[in-house]
Amino acid sequence: MTTKTEQQLFVGSPVTSHAFNGALDKLVVSDNSTTVYIYAKEANGKWTKETELQKHIERVKCVDWAPKTNRIATCAGDRNAYVWNLNETTGVWAPSLVLLRIERAATYIRWSPAEDRFAVGSGARLLSVCFYENEHDWWVSKHIKKPIRSTILCVDWHPSNYILAIGSCDFKCRVFSSALKETYDKPETSGWMPKLSKFATMLAEFSTQGWVHSVKFSPSGDKLAWVAHDASINIVHMDNHDTVIRSLTPSLPILTVIWASENSVVCGGHDNFPSLFNIVAGESVSKGIRLDVKEKKAGGGMSAMARFKALDRTGDDTKDASLDTTHQNSIIELRVVKSDATGNCSQFSSIGMDGKIVHWDLDALASSISDLKI
Repeated sequence: MTTKTEQQLFVGSPVTSHAFNGALDKLVVSDNSTTVYIYAKEANGKWTKETELQKHIERVKCVDWAPKTNRIATCAGDRNAYVWNLNETTGVWAPSLVLLRIERAATYIRWSPAEDRFAVGSGARLLSVCFYENEHDWWVSKHIKKPIRSTILCVDWHPSNYILAIGSCDFKCRVFSSALKETYDKPETSGWMPKLSKFATMLAEFSTQGWVHSVKFSPSGDKLAWVAHDASINIVHMDNHDTVIRSLTPSLPILTVIWASENSVVCGGHDNFPSLFNIVAGESVSKGIRLDVKEKKAGGGMSAMARFKALDRTGDDTKDASLDTTHQNSIIELRVVKSDATGNCSQFSSIGMDGKIVHWDLDALASSISDLKI
């Protein structure tokens, strides 16, 4: 059983953001340029470029694909965001106007679970929650400003559709109410929202010792995980905001986190490989298990090509300069590809600064790594 499949999408440029459509046969990616690319999956499992989306005039920072409504959202350093709709007749993707009303670069974008709105983080120290206005045929935004004091790096939606979590450069992870009166929202009370709260009400705030690079609600929405630049993993339960389970890992800074199950997370970052961490008895986080198992290469000698590459890179033709990891540079983003009804992840993907996309099979990894428990 194959534990992973990899493909080099770009040479000389990173894959900075990616998302899959509902059928998992299309992929949208950005490569740190002004262009967004859509790839289609071939019968052999390889991705081939299908079309390009060109509207932004600065580097695209983030993309997201709404699987149910089949809409793509993009944001960029030009302070703009676009919603792309597919014309089924012509096969052309057309952009829709989004009124963000921000003065700094848009940094992160995510659709809500119901796909009737999306959130855009920015360097303007505010979060834009955007919804569609039928009367004018455009997407308008409402802002969440206080008490955000720096650039927003990540956003995630609670499964209820009415609560948001953000991470920012002011060393804070915050949870806000995102219920909109314009869309006649009727949120329910929970541990995150003990009483019904109006839009932009801050429901929780947590401090860290570094930039918060990624934040994620658990499949049930009861827990919240975030990772910071100090290589820490932080987890809190909605019924006990005062007790944060914090694990300071020995790794390099972590950039992204996803939930593998209700009690385990997968993280990736500057170590170039994903690791799995389990929550032990609701009180601590276990030591990380490396998922990128080192595979021994057949044959001990270097090929002529490998020797030439090593000489070109390092000036020494006796050493192979490649790393023992699948990704040859930092992992930027992880995405859940397949999960069951309870949110248990069976497959996930990773992209990195090396221009690769890697598809990981957790079920196959569980059978090949003896210590792996999900």
